[in-house]
Amino acid sequence: MMGGSPEPTAGRGAALSPSPSSRSTARRPAGDAGAGSALDSAVRTYLGHLAVERGLAANTLSSYRRDLRRYAQVQAGRGREAVGEVTEEDVRAFLVGLREGDEDHPPLSAGSAARALVAVRGLHRFALREGLAAGDPAHDVKPPTPPRRLPKAISLEDVERLLGAAAGPSGDQGTARGLRDRALLELLYGSGARISEAVGLDVDDLDLRDGFARVAGKGARPGSCRSATMPARPWTPTWCGRGPSWPGPGGAGGAVPERARGRLSRQGAWMVLRAAADRAQLSEVSPHTLRHSFATHLLDGGADVRVVQELLGHASVTTTQVYTLVTVQLLREVYATSHPRARN
Repeated sequence: MMGGSPEPTAGRGAALSPSPSSRSTARRPAGDAGAGSALDSAVRTYLGHLAVERGLAANTLSSYRRDLRRYAQVQAGRGREAVGEVTEEDVRAFLVGLREGDEDHPPLSAGSAARALVAVRGLHRFALREGLAAGDPAHDVKPPTPPRRLPKAISLEDVERLLGAAAGPSGDQGTARGLRDRALLELLYGSGARISEAVGLDVDDLDLRDGFARVAGKGARPGSCRSATMPARPWTPTWCGRGPSWPGPGGAGGAVPERARGRLSRQGAWMVLRAAADRAQLSEVSPHTLRHSFATHLLDGGADVRVVQELLGHASVTTTQVYTLVTVQLLREVYATSHPRARN
């Protein structure tokens, strides 16, 4: 439930004849149910817009739904029934409440509070554009600045150890599962693909001759597909050539990261990586670690940041430029440990 304040009592007769709004509520997707306030309705409409027109990824949409459900509950407690009744002070109070926490919620970090405020600001921009409100009370409310955390990358030597440790339950890369696991990790590091992109690949998405994969970008938004490089080593082509049924991808159009009963899930891919990291005695390695390492090693090798942006599928080069900080930090560390003046 969205947690808005209860609807006004309508009388017994009204309960027998549902209003148009209640009939539309019955058609809402499961998981978006909420009280019938105008603010709840605006939240549901905005979430539908994000899902259908913006094509947000399922995990992102779930985060927005959770944050906006809490926002609607807080504003209902402040007596705000409609999105147009919310003031800038209400939005600021919500942000303060996120940082301080309450009896039902622990305090949020600056990053988590900023993420929630992004959802709120999006809601109010949408409400203004759609004529649901006369103004945007969240426009001047700035999110807290989280501490800058550089992407975590591992060294080339650690990457080689990780890839070499990929194997099936028997510990042998020559088995079908060992070959699949090695091909999956080679693809993650060799292309910089997100884990959701990698497990979503079909055989038809691969150009094995030229070494490219057609990757659906984050959220599968229109125009977000891109070409990703595949590693020169033949793990993926070898895996894809295993035949039309397990072991090996299920023929034309079949899933590439596959298991005996269908497509490998994100959780399954996570387990493959975790097992390899344990065998390689590497801690805190995630699929995004391989993505960060992909970008960092390219920049260390002299790649242009715009090229790396295209390979990663970032909409803005600003997102990619954080990796340049990693390489600058590396240069500082090398200078500090190597130059005579720095050592003194």
